[in-house]
Amino acid sequence: MKSLVTATALALCLSSAAQAEGKLNLYVWADSVSPALIEKFSREHEVEVHVDGYTSNEDLLTKLQAGSSGYDVVTPSQHFLRIMIDQGLLENYGANQLAAFDNIDPRWRNQWWDEGQDYSIPFAYGTAGFVVNTDVYKGPTDSLRHFFEPEGDLVGKIAMLSQPDEVIGAAQLYLGIPFCTENPDEMKKVLDLLQAQKPAVAVYSGDNIASRLASGEVAAHFWWDGEELRARDGGAPVKMAMTSEGLVGWIDSLAIPKGAANRENAIKFIEFISQPENATEQMNFYAHSSPMMLVADKVVYTREKAPELYPEVPVQFSRTCSPAAQDLVTRVWTQLMQ
Repeated sequence: MKSLVTATALALCLSSAAQAEGKLNLYVWADSVSPALIEKFSREHEVEVHVDGYTSNEDLLTKLQAGSSGYDVVTPSQHFLRIMIDQGLLENYGANQLAAFDNIDPRWRNQWWDEGQDYSIPFAYGTAGFVVNTDVYKGPTDSLRHFFEPEGDLVGKIAMLSQPDEVIGAAQLYLGIPFCTENPDEMKKVLDLLQAQKPAVAVYSGDNIASRLASGEVAAHFWWDGEELRARDGGAPVKMAMTSEGLVGWIDSLAIPKGAANRENAIKFIEFISQPENATEQMNFYAHSSPMMLVADKVVYTREKAPELYPEVPVQFSRTCSPAAQDLVTRVWTQLMQ
């Protein structure tokens, strides 16, 4: 998925951990891990934890492909996790032998991105779609048509992400085209749709979405459910569209880069954050759904308080595309950005 603000770096050297010999370096979606849990883990295990953030799967993949990343835990989305496994970039740490495996909600175990659950423990999941400022736009939000073929108040007042991941998928959902198609004619339809939309787009950007949307600079922005929820919880007049064509789904997982220097501490952290009490606290912080067993009466974002986390429209998860299909996606996006 998707976090939204510029990449951040956070180093926590707690008094109790400052003298510890153990270290742990996390490279995760920006602002995704609860600082309180980092402190708790650091204190309980006497491990000095350093956290860096990224804002796209592509950034993470590039860093791992370069080798010697220096990181011990990463959190790729499902389609990139599969790529990283296939390219030998991740450790097989026997995730299915950990207590954390037993804490996974059964419906999320052994999925196609890690069939044997050898390389990963799921961390968070959610959806991507378009979010509107309800003070600026009061029209319908029940179809992706309103976003991809905007009219009236939305013309010139919508914003797209600056990367194709999930945006292309949403366009394919709208057009009824399967994810990862290798048919050039079908991808030409995607390009035509996005090029026709382009004059109505104010900006292509993945940064400062919350302020851009809350201020009314744009009336609609492609975004993620948890970020919209946190903005709405903070008083911003925003609403996530529940579109009849469906939403693009994602799930991020905890993985260990090949050759990680602090492998044992990485496993300790994965076990720690997957415990029901900590997974619940993590969900309450991140505001995205958790694939882990939770402490039900401590969950803040219930269906009643956070309906965007419990969509009743279809959700289709991004797939790992063949090189031919990925090439078509790249060509569509490159032509769109020209």
